[in-house]
Parts: sequence; C-alpha cells; structure tokens
Amino acid sequence: MLEEPDELAELEFRREELYRELGRVGDFRRGSLNEVRRKCGKPNCACAAPDHPGHGPRFLWTRSEGRCTRVGRQLAAGEVEKVRGEIARHAEFTATVEQIVEVNEAICEARPVAGGATGEGPPGREGKRGLCKAFAAEKAAGIGRLTGQAARAQGCEARSGGRRGGARGVHCLGRLRISFA
Repeated sequence: MLEEPDELAELEFRREELYRELGRVGDFRRGSLNEVRRKCGKPNCACAAPDHPGHGPRFLWTRSEGRCTRVGRQLAAGEVEKVRGEIARHAEFTATVEQIVEVNEAICEARPVAGGATGEGPPGREGKRGLCKAFAAEKAAGIGRLTGQAARAQGCEARSGGRRGGARGVHCLGRLRISFA
C-alpha cells in the first residue's frame, strides 16, 4: 500500500490522462482482415496451373461472436485500408483499457481505508444467519472453504436452510461447500 498522498494523486492524474487518450481513439472494430486467393476449379482456367496463386485477392473481415460463430463479410477494394485502420485502433483501445485497469487497481490499493475500518467484515454477523465462528476463523486464517462436516467438527452450529444451501456465507450441516460471496 502506498503511503504518500502524492503517489495517489499521480495515479489519479495518470488515470485521467488514460481516459482522455481513450476518447481520442476514434472509430474501431474487432476482428481481423484476411487476404484470400482461391482456385475456381475450371480445368481450362489459368488458375488450374500448379504455379498459379489463384483468383484474388479477396479481402475478408471476420470476427468471433460467441464461442463458435464467425461473423464477417467480403470487403470492397476501397474499404480495405479503412477497415485495416479500424482494426489497428481496436488494438490501441484494448491496450489503453488494460492500462486503465492496472492504474485503477493501483489506486484502489493506495487509497486509505475510510472510517478506520479494520477489514474484519460487517459487525454482528456471527450466529445462525451470519458467519459461523469456525468459518470466520477459517476466512481470517486464509484457509480454503470448509465443508459442512469440517465446520461441524470445529463447532459450527449455523444452519443454511436445507441440502441445496440457503443464505450465502453460512455453513450448513451437510456435505455441501459454502461460498462466502
């Protein structure tokens, strides 16, 4: 954690610079530009010769949408340089966004805790509807998550509302894993 307020101010200034830089990126698009040549398959065509590269080039702009779907289209000759520039600006955009994320994380680490909080979580959350003492001790020690049996062995008496879980952050008495978020 940074101690000097000057370093926090410098980080905030850098973030503002990056936001301004982001605003200057302009038009951009995701994807890639591919030059494609192909042979037509006619036996009497020049492209049928073994040393001929094929008809073209055709330029295809493609991008992924979802897990498997490819979206794109063939570009007219006048569009190729425009699309190439837009794809390059997308790379600038993503690099700037990554820098903003890094600076924001540094700001979050550098900013002092408001109100003198100790980081022990919200007050009054032990007991049946809050964190059980075994889970709170486990979380403070940085150990993983306890199963219901392990929590019961440490004296956990909280109930969650059945085999499927219930209130989040509360140990149950079954073999279920409980998440804290």
